[in-house]
Amino acid sequence: MRKIGIIGGSGLYDIEGIKNLKQVNVKTPFGKPSDAYLCGILEGVSVVFLPRHGRGHRISPSEINYRANIYGMKKLGVSAILAVSACGSLKEELKPMDFVIPDQFIDRTVKRQSTFFSNGLVGHVGFADPVCPKICDILYKSAQALNISVHRGGTYLNMEGPQFSTKAESSLYRSWNLDIIGMTNATEAKLAREAEIAYATLAAVTDYDCWHQSHDIVTFEMIIQYLTKNVENAKKILKKAIPQVAKIDSFGAENALQCAIATRKDKIPAKIKKDLKIIIGKYIS
Repeated sequence: MRKIGIIGGSGLYDIEGIKNLKQVNVKTPFGKPSDAYLCGILEGVSVVFLPRHGRGHRISPSEINYRANIYGMKKLGVSAILAVSACGSLKEELKPMDFVIPDQFIDRTVKRQSTFFSNGLVGHVGFADPVCPKICDILYKSAQALNISVHRGGTYLNMEGPQFSTKAESSLYRSWNLDIIGMTNATEAKLAREAEIAYATLAAVTDYDCWHQSHDIVTFEMIIQYLTKNVENAKKILKKAIPQVAKIDSFGAENALQCAIATRKDKIPAKIKKDLKIIIGKYIS
């Protein structure tokens, strides 16, 4: 049985029912993760949970230490990450309270460290298919079995934030035929791939982006109500999906670095070799 990581987004700061729960603080070469990791057993599976914004929602999307978060998951032995995120809808048919399981990302961020390969180490991972289709299928079927409205596939636009879109931006993204918009998941997916961890997103629609005619009557209180309901449904989906994900025999991401490291072994700085041993060690020893 594989160990499964869960990254909680807006509103999802803990998960009830984790047994043998212990809080683990992880040191990383990249600084502190968003919070302590919660480790234990959920539905018979070893899990590691981390709230990406910290408990109490203290960390803005651009300030999240994504490298530390993913490094910590790798250090704790996670082989797959299920990421839960709030998102805005760019299509009429993707309604508030629906879930979307995207299979593509467009990254429009500009302020983030989104790679482990720097400071004398160069690597280029394949990223044409950024999420694990096996996990996506399980999430989709789990939501269907629970009679929760869910959509399989679509493109997630990762904006920088923390401000929401202008109407011009929202209209542009719709003209590109994109599906949902958020502020975090593309960065996580890139780093998870470099860490050879399978990744998938369970995106909870809380509102239509500002393109929609109902935008002016949407209040923050309404969004919070949708978010609260979505979080409860997300927990149900995760609890149903996790035992199935833990039984997957192989992930495509597990050998992502096999042909990705461009720097000669003897030219990689000693500190980088030490810092990234848990990620690149098997390829440079």
